[in-house]
Amino acid sequence: MDKKPDRTHRKIVNAWCMYDWANSAYATTVMAAMLPPYFSSVAQGAGFTGAQASSMWGYVTSLTMLVIAIMAPVLGAIADYTGSKKKFMFGFFIVAVAFTSLLVFIGTGDWLLCLTFFALAGIGNAGANVFYDSLLPHVAHPDEIDQVSAKGYALGYLGGGLLLILNLLMFTKFDLLGIPSEEWGIRLSFLSVGLWWVIFSMPIFRHVKEPPRSSDYVATVNPVRAGFQRLGHTFRELRRYKQLLLFLVAFWLYADGIGTIMKMATIYGTEIGIGMTDLVGALLLTQFVGVPFTFLFGWLARRLGTKRSIFLALSVYVLVSIGGYFMAEPIHFWLLAFMVGLVQGGSQALSRSLFGSMTPKARSAEFFGFFDISSKFAGIAGPLLFGVVGQLTGTSRLSIVSLVVFFVVGMLLLRLVDEKEGIRVAEEENRAAGTVVCADTAVRL
Repeated sequence: MDKKPDRTHRKIVNAWCMYDWANSAYATTVMAAMLPPYFSSVAQGAGFTGAQASSMWGYVTSLTMLVIAIMAPVLGAIADYTGSKKKFMFGFFIVAVAFTSLLVFIGTGDWLLCLTFFALAGIGNAGANVFYDSLLPHVAHPDEIDQVSAKGYALGYLGGGLLLILNLLMFTKFDLLGIPSEEWGIRLSFLSVGLWWVIFSMPIFRHVKEPPRSSDYVATVNPVRAGFQRLGHTFRELRRYKQLLLFLVAFWLYADGIGTIMKMATIYGTEIGIGMTDLVGALLLTQFVGVPFTFLFGWLARRLGTKRSIFLALSVYVLVSIGGYFMAEPIHFWLLAFMVGLVQGGSQALSRSLFGSMTPKARSAEFFGFFDISSKFAGIAGPLLFGVVGQLTGTSRLSIVSLVVFFVVGMLLLRLVDEKEGIRVAEEENRAAGTVVCADTAVRL
C-alpha cells in the first residue's frame, strides 16, 4: 500500500476505527447486556421457564449465524469482483440499525417478534462486519495492522461502555429521566443503540474510500455468477493457503467459545437469579477493563508474538468457563466479567490482524468472508450446544463448562499454524497482483 501523508492516513484509520465505536453499542446493550435478560422476562410472561428461554435464545442465535455464514463468502467474492465492499457494508448496516431500533416496540409476551427482530438485526450486523473487517488491509499499513485492529476493538469497548452507562441509568433512574417505567427504560435503550450506530458510522462512509475492484472485472459478466465462480476458485486454490486454512479451523473452534460466552452470559445469569443491575454493571466493568487491555495486547504482540498472545487469552477463557459452572452469587459474575475484560478484545483483535497479515489484498473481502464464516459457524455450534445441554439437563451450568473443549482444541490447532509461511504466500500473491507492500510483516513473529 502506498504511504499516504501521515495526517490523511491517520484520518482514514480513525474513521475505520470509529465504526467499532459505533457498532459495539449493539454488541454490549443488545446482544450481551440488556436484550437477553429482557427477552427472558418477555418469554416468561408468555409462560416459558427461564431454562426454556435460555434454550430458545441459543437456538435463534445459532440460526442467525447460520444464515450469515452461508451468505458471507459469496457476498465477499462479489464485493471483491465489483469493487463494492462499502456498498454491501452500508446495505447490511441499514438492516441492522432498522431492526435494532424496532426492538423498542417489544412488550411482555412478544417473544416471537422479539426473536425475529433480534435475528434480522444480527444478520445485518454480522453482514456489515464482513465488509468492515475486509477494509482493514486497505486501511492499515502492513507494519501497523495489529495496532490498528487493537485500536478499533479498544474504541469499541469504550464507545459501547459509554452508551451502556446511559442505558443503565435509563433502567435504574428512569423516573429522574422522565421515562415512565423500568420496562420503557430498557425498550428506549434499544432505540438509543440505533441512533448511536448511525451517528458514529458517518466517518467510515465519508472518509474511507472504496478499494479498487478486481483486476479481472468484466462489465458484461453477471457479478453474482462471477462471485460464485471466484468462490469456487478459492475453494480449489485453498491448498495454496494451507496455513490460512489451518488458522481458520483453529479460529472457528476457539471463537465458538468466545462468542457463546458473550451471547449467553446474561441470560445464564438471569436463569440462576442474578439481577439485571448486577448483570449490566458487570458487563460495564468488562467494557472499561477491555479498553486498556486491548491496547496492551497490541503491545504484547510485538514482544511475545501474536500467536503466544492469543494463547494467553485463550487460557484465561478456559478458567472463565470452569468458573461459570460454580457461579452462584453476583460477585462471582463480576469476577468472571473482569477476567473476560482482560482478554476479550485482545484475542479478537489479534486474531483479526493475524488473519489479515496472511490474506492477499486483492481478495480481502472474499477471504474475510471466510474469516467471518468461521466465526459465524462458531456462533452456530456454541449456542446450539448451550441450548441442547440446558434443555436436556434443565439447567445451563453444564452448558457453560462444556465450552472448555472449544478453547482447548482450538489452542492445539493454533500451535500447528506456521504464520511466517502464511504471510510469505500472501506477499507473493500481492506482488503477482501488482500490489505494493512494505518489506515489514504485519505480525512480529
